[in-house]
Parts: sequence; structure tokens; C-alpha cells
Amino acid sequence: MRTLSLFVALLLTTIAAATNIAEAPAQSGRGSANATRGQAPTLTRPATPAIAPDEEGFIRRWLILEPIGANGLTDGAVRAAVKKEYFPTQFTVIPHDGDKANVEGSDLTWHAVDTKLYNVNLYHFAYALGKPTSNVLFWAVTVVDCPSELKNVRLAIGSNAASVWWVNGKEVIGIYGDRQTVIDDGVSKRLTLKKGANVLRCAVVNGGGATDFCARFLNKDDAPVKNFTVNLGEAVK
Repeated sequence: MRTLSLFVALLLTTIAAATNIAEAPAQSGRGSANATRGQAPTLTRPATPAIAPDEEGFIRRWLILEPIGANGLTDGAVRAAVKKEYFPTQFTVIPHDGDKANVEGSDLTWHAVDTKLYNVNLYHFAYALGKPTSNVLFWAVTVVDCPSELKNVRLAIGSNAASVWWVNGKEVIGIYGDRQTVIDDGVSKRLTLKKGANVLRCAVVNGGGATDFCARFLNKDDAPVKNFTVNLGEAVK
């Protein structure tokens, strides 16, 4: 059974990589900060305040900030990038779609997105907005609304490239280096999701080329947790 699960994970990753190549327009390694280029092919704007995870437990609704310049994928470089204060509320904000964050004199916009896939394609996100796709840092946040307390769950993530993750303000996992997105590539220690709103936040650092991430929670038996909703409430209105 475990062999089958690994095969499915690798197959999904391969499909995602092929989608990146097939659907994203060609680039010379860095998107330009010009006018928007239209709708990202794998992303849509949320139509309702809440959405369930998909059948494999993947979280498919996020608020993402337009990319910030960053360099280096080593542990030290990524740690320095995510610890730097770009805007005062970066570790606490639950923004609304369209809110601004002033970073080094430039106003960057938060965008609410749903992904059509298990992963969130940040290349599609940035390219469609006419923003850089290489040597950048993306901040993303979402709210997991649990009908009851969930104990002994683990956050399982993958990213291209490095990423650091927080649950309810506590850092729970980080993965580093120039890597491809692999399902459940990094798994946190066991934690408790409280009844009601739980804030999941991440920072993804990309060097060049494709960039994306995926996230879900696993229960004590390593099965996907699905009994919650992703609820951004008024943030998507």
C-alpha cells in the first residue's frame, strides 16, 4: 500500500511539472514587472467564503502576496529572508483580497486564489500579474476552520523551492535548498488544531524556473485530514 501511495505521489508531481511547462508562457528566467497578462491558468478567484479540502486533503484556497525580491536557497539565506521584516504585520496579518503591504517603498497586493490542482502554482500566479518569478519570496496565508479540536495531526508540505511554515503563529517546519515539489516532502511534529479558526502561514523562496507548493494535514494514521473547511470569510469578498 505504501508503494502504491509513493507511486501516486510521484505521478501527481510529474503531472504538475508537465502542467507548469504546458500552461505557463515561455520566460527568460524572470518575469517583468509590467501590466497583468491575464488569468493564471491553474488559479481562480474564490466565489464563496469557505471551501472544503480536496479528496486527498490538500488545501486549495490561499491569500498570496505579490512576490518580494530574495536571493539564496541555503538554510542561512532562507532563514535570513523569512526573518527580515518586510512589513510590520507579516507574521500576524490575515489580509483581505486586494489589501496592500508596503515593502521597501512599493505597494504589493494580496490576492485570494483557489487552485484547480492539489498544488498552488506560484509561477502562474506571478507571471499572470506581470511580476518577477525568480529570486523571489512569496508570503501566503489561509485559515483552517475545524468543527472540533483535532489532536495528533501533522502538517505535510512540499515546495519548489525552499519554504518555512507556521501554524497559529508557531513555526512548525522548514525545507531548504533547490528542490522540486514532492507531496509530503516535509512533515511537522504532531500538533493540535483547535476548534474554530487556525491560521496557516508560509513563506516560499524561489531561485529560478517553476515554483509552487502544496499542503495538507495528516492524522495519527498518516491519512489525510478532511473534516474541516478553509474559511477566509470576508477576506474574499
